[in-house]
Amino acid sequence: MENLRVNELSNYQNKEIISNFLVAQKELREGTKDFYLRLKLVDKTGSIVANVWNNAKRIADHFNEGDVVKIQAMVISYKSQLQLTISKIKVADDAEYDISDFIASTKKDMTKLADEFFGFIDEMKNENLKMLMKNIFEDKEFFAKFAKSPAAKTWHHNYVGGLLEHSVSVAKICNFVSDMYPVDKDLLIAGALLHDVGKVYEYNFKTMIEFTTMGRLVGHICIGDQMINDAAHKMNNFPENTLIKLRHLILSHHGEYEKAAARLPQTLEAIVLHMADNLDAQSVGVTQLIEGVQGSNAEWTEYDRLNNRYFYIG
Repeated sequence: MENLRVNELSNYQNKEIISNFLVAQKELREGTKDFYLRLKLVDKTGSIVANVWNNAKRIADHFNEGDVVKIQAMVISYKSQLQLTISKIKVADDAEYDISDFIASTKKDMTKLADEFFGFIDEMKNENLKMLMKNIFEDKEFFAKFAKSPAAKTWHHNYVGGLLEHSVSVAKICNFVSDMYPVDKDLLIAGALLHDVGKVYEYNFKTMIEFTTMGRLVGHICIGDQMINDAAHKMNNFPENTLIKLRHLILSHHGEYEKAAARLPQTLEAIVLHMADNLDAQSVGVTQLIEGVQGSNAEWTEYDRLNNRYFYIG
């Protein structure tokens, strides 16, 4: 069968298919007898693991991550999960595919997400924070980039609209928690909406997500801190103490130095923001891993190298 989607492959177990997929990951591994090629192939409906067992070194030189490839492969089941065993692979001709078929987007309504995002800003009682937020996000060109950006390269919200979706979700968690603990609600919500703002400049996203030079050398935490600092100093008499506390939220939201935090959380708002950010990122990351399982009889996900574990779905 030709030109199938990932979510259709379960109907073709033990059959040969010919189809186009985007190469999201490519890794040459050493097996017991020879090298083999391990691929993660994707389209907008999902992802699947594929292996090239023969002539892997030679074949690996003919395509790269980010390429759309045409493959001939058998659909097999391994440990109750579908995989592809590739017999032929080549870079697909541009005329053979529409790139929009391979780029995943948020499943949520982008217009509704934008309304919720600006709704949080409109509800702020702190006029300085509200004006700062409007000065940053009411720039239509910038917000268009923000709304389309991914929130990560691989683990969570790694798709068009992922940054907006993640930011709104973290703000919702913080909004809920603000009724339970004595936090500065407006400061916390501002931190939730701004914590990953630097990712607009950290990633490039064409056929796949890549780090920009600024993303690699500076990173979204420092980029976001500079953006907020610059925006505040363009305002008249923005309170210095409020700015320091807001910058601390951005600089500490990763929680640990080992996870690239510039500072450890040292305010109650910083603790809450870190936990809310991590809750959404980890929950969505695991959800994406579970949704990526191909095979109705599978009880476990693929091994997650980031968290060093499988996740049970039985």
